[in-house]
Amino acid sequence: MEKYNGGLYCKKFWSVITALFFFLLVIIYTDFSNSIRSNKTLIQLSSEDYVHSTFGIYEHPNNERITQSPVVNNGEESIRDISVSDNRNESVTGLPVNESGLLTVEETDRSCTEKLQSVADPCLDRYIYVHNLPSKFNNDLLKDCRSLCNWMDMCVALSNGGLGQEIDNSQDVFVRKGWYATDQFALDVIFHNRMKQYKCLTQNSSLAAAIYVPFYAGFDIARHLMGFNTSVRDATSHELLRWLTSRPEWKVLGGRDHFLAGGRITMDFRRMTETDSDWGNNLLNTPEAKNMSTLVIESSPWRNNDFAIPYPTYFHPSADEEVLQWQERMRRQEKPYLVSFAGAPRPHQSGSIRSHIINQCQVSTKCKLLGCDKGGMDKDICHNPSSVMKLFQDSVFCLQPPGDSYTRRSTFDSILAGCIPVFFHPASAYTQYIWHLPRNYTKYSVLIPENEIKDGKANIEQILGRISEEEVRAMKEEVIRLIPNVIYADPRSRLETIEDAFDLAVRGVIQRVNEVRQISNVTCAEYHNWKCSFFGTEGVNDWDHFF
Repeated sequence: MEKYNGGLYCKKFWSVITALFFFLLVIIYTDFSNSIRSNKTLIQLSSEDYVHSTFGIYEHPNNERITQSPVVNNGEESIRDISVSDNRNESVTGLPVNESGLLTVEETDRSCTEKLQSVADPCLDRYIYVHNLPSKFNNDLLKDCRSLCNWMDMCVALSNGGLGQEIDNSQDVFVRKGWYATDQFALDVIFHNRMKQYKCLTQNSSLAAAIYVPFYAGFDIARHLMGFNTSVRDATSHELLRWLTSRPEWKVLGGRDHFLAGGRITMDFRRMTETDSDWGNNLLNTPEAKNMSTLVIESSPWRNNDFAIPYPTYFHPSADEEVLQWQERMRRQEKPYLVSFAGAPRPHQSGSIRSHIINQCQVSTKCKLLGCDKGGMDKDICHNPSSVMKLFQDSVFCLQPPGDSYTRRSTFDSILAGCIPVFFHPASAYTQYIWHLPRNYTKYSVLIPENEIKDGKANIEQILGRISEEEVRAMKEEVIRLIPNVIYADPRSRLETIEDAFDLAVRGVIQRVNEVRQISNVTCAEYHNWKCSFFGTEGVNDWDHFF
């Protein structure tokens, strides 16, 4: 019989216990290491994954990142999609990251604030403050509407919020709604009424991106253009400037954030002498007005404080559908004439090319002429919207030579009719309406230098006839695409998705004011303003001989 060895069994027992102990230590150590690695991974998450884990925002099924922002709905917070980004180097919310892909607290706070502000306030950087002017500077001028023009009843012309009377459509030239016999000089009141519908008005001038002065400068000078001395012509505008400069809003930037709209051409506000026989008032030559931005239907190529915006046309839609329907109608419009011209000669202007143009049109079988001289048979028809628009709708090209000044309302009527404008001077459109027309002017128009017409070197029919059908189709489509840019919507309503001439003008003003805030020194000679505004440089240019 073997002898019982208790010491041996005891040693084995404790060996098993020791092994189990170390085994448990290994398990605990492994779990602890995994936990450490897990926590370290959490700490070192990229900003993208951090936002995923924190806010519950996950990868979109199409592998794009959806950013979301809290919005308030009946006092409760909810989540709404606001943008989509496929940039893998940005955080899911568009927040900045450092080299390790991690958010810093300061960056997060600042960027989140900016993001939330832009979402919560779509008017940020778009607010307009409107001065509450004494009525003598605007509404009272309309009460005395019979004094605004010597040769027509402006009271009728300014009905319907400045649009004029509705047009009779017995000739089926227009569509059922949105067409008015609008006077070409009615912009003052149309612009003001459109501003009343602007979505981002504010009563806090410190929030404003720009400040609007609802002074009817065009109507003011219109009543005094004939038979009044310079002191009378200047009186109201100078009184306005005294009122403005006394306001605290003016003192912030010396008026450089202010703008007004005067519905006449620049020369009506730029009298150069104090001689009573000289034309217009001197509003735009005053030091105060030079600080403001002035919107006119024709600007000066050699001054930098006025900006051209389109003449009012006959079309003032009240809904997006009206614009789209009209564009589609112009796409389908048949055009039996290659070219047309509606206008009168200027025999008192030695440099005018109108007589040359009329002569070329009269001998051409492809040109339709609507003569508007006082002795012409069509003199009354030229003031009939139906006749003018019918002519342009029937024409592929519409001739737009300078008249008493560089620009014409006819340019915008022709665009409205889907007719490709033909210019003879860059200041008739290209260097004027830089906010409303493409800088690549060959996309929508033709330029025939006026000196070639005068010298008999250019035959209009031959030049236009050499343009291929494919080019003509592309230009026509571009013209039709531009229609929203050159119309003013009915101020008694509001377009939803389409920007009109007013919207583009306000955007242009805000951009200009932002530039003024940032740049203190003028880098371009004012005399070369047309070069700098269109080409961005005042160097030697092919258009120098025009100016």
